[in-house]
Amino acid sequence: MNAFHFFATAALVAAVTGAEGASLCETGRNQSPIDIRNTRVESLPGLNFDYSEVPLLLANDGHTVRVRLKNAGHLQIGATRYALDQFHFHTPGGDRIAGEEFPLAAHILHKSGSGQLLAVVVPFRTGAHNALLEKLLPHIPGKADGNHTVDGKRVSAAELLPSGKTYFRYTGSLTAAPCTEGVEWIVLKQPAELSAAQLALYKKRFADNIRGPQPLNQRVVLESN
Repeated sequence: MNAFHFFATAALVAAVTGAEGASLCETGRNQSPIDIRNTRVESLPGLNFDYSEVPLLLANDGHTVRVRLKNAGHLQIGATRYALDQFHFHTPGGDRIAGEEFPLAAHILHKSGSGQLLAVVVPFRTGAHNALLEKLLPHIPGKADGNHTVDGKRVSAAELLPSGKTYFRYTGSLTAAPCTEGVEWIVLKQPAELSAAQLALYKKRFADNIRGPQPLNQRVVLESN
């Protein structure tokens, strides 16, 4: 099973990992998501997104709509290049900023050549209509039956990104069993927007699917300046 699949399929994965895998969700010290409050500001490398447009391939996995992205670009952070894999959504947003819970968040998932997993989190506030969600919402499959190609529709993960690219960074985990640690998390500081009607339509299709904030413990959250 693709490691990225763990981010939003808790019930399925828990069923096959057993008690030992699930126990890390309770005992792990570096779990995700978190409430970002105290940070250390540093001159972190910029996020160089190089995403390309590809045919729309999406799936209802029973928990969220998941958009598959093959040969759709990468994210460069310093000397490390992370290949883009897919994005999906969570309600509510999971990672909080100074206690603020966002109604929705996109998780854009990547993997480096060495196998390092990295998630970019785009939090959303309600506000303006979102053009990317307008593309996706009418085409969400009615049931969890694999990937669907939408004829004539193309999509780029760049459409998710706000104009600001400053961010928080911390080391966390997968958000569903087995809650494997060592995942790098990038949380963008500037939220994107979606309309209240779009949020209501999404929530009509999917129940809330995010884990609550986990203890920070001894971790340090870095903040770009």
